Amino acid sequence: MPILCRVTRGDLTESIHVVFAVVVNGSGKIFSSGDPSHFTCVRSTLKPFQAAAAVRAGAVDAANFNEQELAIMCASHHGEKSHIDVVKNMVQKLGLSLDHFECGAHYPSDKNSRYQIIKDNQTPNPYHNNCSGKHAGMLAFANFLGSDLKGYVKKDHPVQKRIMELVQEISGLEQIPTEIDGCSAPTPFMTLESLATMFQKLGSGEYDELNRIFNAMSKYPMMIGGTNNFDTDFIEALDGRGITKIGGESIRGITLKTTDGDSIGIALKVLDGNFRALPVATMALLNHLKLLSDIEAKTLNKFNTKIIKNHNQLEIGRIEAMIES
Repeated sequence: MPILCRVTRGDLTESIHVVFAVVVNGSGKIFSSGDPSHFTCVRSTLKPFQAAAAVRAGAVDAANFNEQELAIMCASHHGEKSHIDVVKNMVQKLGLSLDHFECGAHYPSDKNSRYQIIKDNQTPNPYHNNCSGKHAGMLAFANFLGSDLKGYVKKDHPVQKRIMELVQEISGLEQIPTEIDGCSAPTPFMTLESLATMFQKLGSGEYDELNRIFNAMSKYPMMIGGTNNFDTDFIEALDGRGITKIGGESIRGITLKTTDGDSIGIALKVLDGNFRALPVATMALLNHLKLLSDIEAKTLNKFNTKIIKNHNQLEIGRIEAMIES
């Protein structure tokens, strides 16, 4: 049975979000809720692995990027000032400009940052794009390879080919279909079990480039999301034991290091793509399998249930997740 996220209005059920999840360790699948073979787009859950390809090639070191800059290469950030400043510094190190970005622009997800832009009568630029750190990394990668910077998001560009080679190696998949992501880069489709396997390897210690990604994300959780963000709060709460990365249309990957030296990989997908159910479903799964320590669970307790309020800030309902034992 899948995880069911019940949305209430008062005491009555108004909607139900269906969530599939799969959990693997170094030996294979250990739990699934719903269909582990569910085929879906991985979206921004891929970012740690896109960044890892640049690390493996030597592009990150050649650009003299520090750990904070490596972390934001893995981010879907909120567009806060701290994020913008880091990406600007990366671009300055490369001797490039905004004109080289091919991710497009959108307003920051952070409300205060968005309102400030509007108040100042400005328009958003590619720095504000939640994928700008990833794109700064791809530009560094293209520069390192001596490739044309123009078209670095194209499927047949050397940067994207190198990324897909690493994804094939980590996932064990030979054929991986791709489409175009919101930031114009290729985004793969694969099963949830394959995605969970990739995240298990992210925390396994088997790959030097993945170790560097894990450590950078753990050290700079604020770069990964931002203020009031589940990814950031989760990474902070796990304090070096685990990381998580969300993707568009409500998909998530998680890696957790275990006391026996193994690691656990988790993939979750809200089938209707609604983000509001994902934190609740994530916590329900982690609590059901007792994968968090008491302190970790207590720190993340606020995500167990989502309170729904109307425009008068009256509590009118909630979102709760149910998993059959």
